[in-house]
Amino acid sequence: MALKASDFRTDVHNDWCPGCGDFGILSAVQMALADLARPRNEIAIVSGIGCSGKSFQYINTYGVHTLHGRLLPFATGVKLANPDLEVIAVGGDGDGLGIGAGHFVNSGRRNLDIAYLFFNNSVYGLTKGQAAPTLKLGMKPKSLPKPNINESINPIALALSSGYTFVGRSYSYDMKHLKEMILKAINHKGFAFLDIHQPCPTYNDLNTKEWYAANDLVDKSGSPTSRLYNLDNSNFDGVVKDGNDSDEITEKMTNAFALSMNTDERLPLGVFYQNEHVPSYEERLSSRVPSYRSSPPGRQLISDSNGVPVANVSALFDELVMS
Repeated sequence: MALKASDFRTDVHNDWCPGCGDFGILSAVQMALADLARPRNEIAIVSGIGCSGKSFQYINTYGVHTLHGRLLPFATGVKLANPDLEVIAVGGDGDGLGIGAGHFVNSGRRNLDIAYLFFNNSVYGLTKGQAAPTLKLGMKPKSLPKPNINESINPIALALSSGYTFVGRSYSYDMKHLKEMILKAINHKGFAFLDIHQPCPTYNDLNTKEWYAANDLVDKSGSPTSRLYNLDNSNFDGVVKDGNDSDEITEKMTNAFALSMNTDERLPLGVFYQNEHVPSYEERLSSRVPSYRSSPPGRQLISDSNGVPVANVSALFDELVMS
């Protein structure tokens, strides 16, 4: 029987603030999972700490609530233990680019088949609105006594330079686009990073719903335009067609970097860069350890009904022995 978005809802009380962008992201995830048409027991949501970290409680699949900044190594462990699971990491900008920045970089270069949904509102919402790493230098939301003293991190640029093979952006209030981008990230073969912009109505009075909806800007040609625009409606193409064409890869990567700079205060939504020709970490591991894919750790019995260990890892040891 086909699953519906409502099948992925739980009865857990949701305590996010009214108007929070997290609600839109949650609904888009549930709709995307329904369209994905995979059984709920084949999906695992891994979350960090923060408002976004509560997401797994509201999604009716397997889930893990991990430590602050550690959702990516946890997600890595889950995927390596059972590569047949659809692993989705969900976390905020503070979790991912503050204490978790090192894991952010190294997860990209491994290129596991995981989707990372990055909740970006520029503040630490759960701990009263301190400046998150994505808040720009000199900005002063109402939660700060003085303007932000640190330069911001560009998550799109960092993801590109770290090796993520899918890098995109969406917006929490554009439900249709967000659901489609989540599905693209999940279906991508490799590590996908989706930067999801969202308002925080409680602590960030700068990047509000009205700020995102602004339609009185001008583009580089001087024509009137809106802040948000869809790359599908432009001539931009970030998808690598030939994985052996280094010139094409360099061009697509360079264009994606330039697009991420937001020099005109406009925010493009869509796929900045996608390269499905890079072998995933699971594929590379399988070439080195042939028995891994057919008998990963997560599919082995640990013990029998009496608690006696029955796991047999001799094949793994035989393959790893050094002659």
